[in-house]
Amino acid sequence: MHNASHSLSNTGKTVTPSDSVVIIPTYNEKENVAAIIDAVMSLPRKMDVLIIDDGSPDGTADIVRNKIAEYPERVYMVERHGKLGLGTAYIAGFKWALQRPRYSYIFEMDADFSHNPNDLLALYDACATEGADMSVGSRYITGVNVVNWPMGRVLMSYYASAYVRLVTRLKVRDTTAGFACYTRRVLETIDLDNIRFKGYAFQIEMKFTAHKCGFTIKEVPIIFVNRVLGTSKMSSGIFSEAMLGVIRLKISSWFKKYPRYDSAKH
Repeated sequence: MHNASHSLSNTGKTVTPSDSVVIIPTYNEKENVAAIIDAVMSLPRKMDVLIIDDGSPDGTADIVRNKIAEYPERVYMVERHGKLGLGTAYIAGFKWALQRPRYSYIFEMDADFSHNPNDLLALYDACATEGADMSVGSRYITGVNVVNWPMGRVLMSYYASAYVRLVTRLKVRDTTAGFACYTRRVLETIDLDNIRFKGYAFQIEMKFTAHKCGFTIKEVPIIFVNRVLGTSKMSSGIFSEAMLGVIRLKISSWFKKYPRYDSAKH
C-alpha cells in the first residue's frame, strides 16, 4: 500500500514522503515534547510524528506548533479537549494515519524518553525486513531491562505480563508494552471502534486482537528507562482495569468472531 507520490519543498527539491508515522500522546509534556520530536526527526530513517495532545494546560501544544513550523509536512498534531485516555488517543492517531495512504508503518511510543527513539529503527526492521505484522519493544524478552523503576513497580509490571500470558495464552513476554510498530494491514483489519479499554489494558487488547486476527507479533529487546522529567500517568485504577479487563477480554473472545486478514485481496 505504498503511495509513491512526491511533493516539492519550499526550496524546489523533490521530497519523498515517509512511509512511517510515530504517534505520541501527550498530556503536560512541555519538558520532553520538543526533544522527543527532534530525536525522531534526526533518525537516519525518515519518520513523521503525530502528537495527540489532550488539552495540556502546561503549553505542550504551543511547543508542538513551533515544531510543526520547523518541520513542515513531517510533524502533525491532533488536539483534543480534556484527558480522554491513552487508548482513545492512540485510536484517534491510528485513524488519522489510515486516512493517509502513504503510511505503511504506524508506531506508538511515549513522550518521556522511557522509549529510546533509536529503537524505532529495530521495530521498523522487524516488520519491513523480517516480515512481522507487528513488532513490540520488549522489556522482558532478554531478562528484565528496566532502569530507574522502584522494585515494586518492576515486579508489578513483570508479573502483570506473566498473568496476562497465563490468561490469554498470548506468546508475548511484554504484553503491556506501549512501544510498538503496526503494519498498516493490522490496523485496517482490527475494528478499532470495538477496542474497549482506555488505559494500559488497551495495549493488551490490541496485541490480543492482532494475535486473534492471525497476525505475527515479533518482540524486539529494548531497555526501558523511567522518565526523568515530568510526572508519571500510572495509577492503581489503570492497573486494576488491566487485571480485571484481561479476564473479560478472554471470556468475550470465546463468543466473538475475529476478522482475518486476507492477503489475496491486497
